[in-house]
Amino acid sequence: MTSQTAAAPPGGTQELVNWLIPEWELVPKSIDDVVRLPSFASKLYECERVCRTPYAELPHETQDALVLRRLQQMFHTVMLNPLWRERLEAAGVVRAPESYAAWQRIPLSDKETQRDFFMDTRPGVVVPHSQGGFEVVASGGTSSGSPLEVIYSLRELRDTYAVAGRFMGDYQLSRYLTGTDPKWLLTTLADYQMWSSGTMVGGVLQSVPGVNFIGAGPVTAPVLEHVFSYRGPKALMGISAGIAILAELGAHMNHRARESFRVALYGSGVLPQRKRSELKALYPNLTILSYFAATQAETIGLQLSEETPELAAVPGLHLVEIVDENGRWVAEGEEGELVVTRLHAHEAPLLRLKLGDRMVRRPRLDGPGLKTQRFEFAGRTGDVLHLNDSQYSAVRAYGALRDELRTAGVVDLDAVAHEIQFVNHREEKTITLYAAVDDVQGLNYRTDTMLGPYGLQRLFVTALPRSLSLFNNGEANAASIEKTGYGLRVKFVPRHSPDIERTHVGKVPLVRDRG
Repeated sequence: MTSQTAAAPPGGTQELVNWLIPEWELVPKSIDDVVRLPSFASKLYECERVCRTPYAELPHETQDALVLRRLQQMFHTVMLNPLWRERLEAAGVVRAPESYAAWQRIPLSDKETQRDFFMDTRPGVVVPHSQGGFEVVASGGTSSGSPLEVIYSLRELRDTYAVAGRFMGDYQLSRYLTGTDPKWLLTTLADYQMWSSGTMVGGVLQSVPGVNFIGAGPVTAPVLEHVFSYRGPKALMGISAGIAILAELGAHMNHRARESFRVALYGSGVLPQRKRSELKALYPNLTILSYFAATQAETIGLQLSEETPELAAVPGLHLVEIVDENGRWVAEGEEGELVVTRLHAHEAPLLRLKLGDRMVRRPRLDGPGLKTQRFEFAGRTGDVLHLNDSQYSAVRAYGALRDELRTAGVVDLDAVAHEIQFVNHREEKTITLYAAVDDVQGLNYRTDTMLGPYGLQRLFVTALPRSLSLFNNGEANAASIEKTGYGLRVKFVPRHSPDIERTHVGKVPLVRDRG
């Protein structure tokens, strides 16, 4: 790559981003050129220096222009790889996108694409991994059961950890971890069996400025009390089940230690309302927030306040897209599939990867201070109830059924359920909602007595049409659901019941299909 002397930065937005990523970096001509490319993180920092503003607080126009310039650079980079070039040319994409509308014509990648490109001989990497300097991160395949690997440049991982860690410190944790005492950030994520979250998220947490990091892994009650006895405020990150169990682990903890627990970050899906209530009753100063991550993207979205469920993207870390079935961006307020492109990926880029999650696109955060994209978790792509040929959102179905049961004065599922799971018995044409509760006999008796099978069926056919999206809400009504022959059962079971299926890492999928 030709060495150039940079001129003074110009004033206009497009001129600025062209100066930050000049032409000789935009279009690398060889693998050696890619290896020598300055990191994208260095461009973010230089943009901050020139604009004299934190990157996350720059106008959306500036952020969008720099990210688009980076996507154009990524396109030219992947075209050096024969497998990527074949994939893009087959889709009719032969030139770098000149706009975000053009970017949306690039085909979506899925888990099979990831497996084909980044496992075995890893033919999808731009810089051969034989050169060294990479990290392989693996997932056990929570949903599919099939292991999945992806490969990252170590130098770029360190950059992403720093960018995400700084964002967490500045915009999420700073309002909760206050005072002059030492501040602590723990994770109970496991770091063994190549399960990625412990490594990836731990790298981010270690990079939050001004905190002390503890990679605790799964903890016992004595270990948790020992760590919480340290002077200073604490934040802890874990999967939903790992956060929920803190209510049990801290039951006999002394009051001063419990008061020091300020932030619980749960990292997988949804934390039941019952668990939130238990945690807040035990830890009086606790705030519970979502930390949304995946194997392929260590920090996708962070909930900044309990007052709103929206997740905020970390500016400059990933391009986060919420798309329809054609890969086009949905409008604000609409639900679509989550697609992520890591912006810090010179050596092993992966374009437009579907992560298997549904999100609702929300208005961008604007005004003074932080400016970033926001979205709201709507469930896993597989969280679907199939009634013959129709599909219903299980997340919405639960919400509608919960509201119907609450209105009827039967039970408040949010208040009593530790865990919930729909099981679709397709041959029997029966959907059973299992709820793990403390008072199994009492709640089963109350439901049977107050509703009976017909009353429950009536609630079911009333609630289910509300689980359709805005554009499909004419697809079904109570009468059409009755015609499917499906019936609903609600069954209360004890905690840790084998009736509720769990993955090998302890997660409870919302939907399970059985023959």
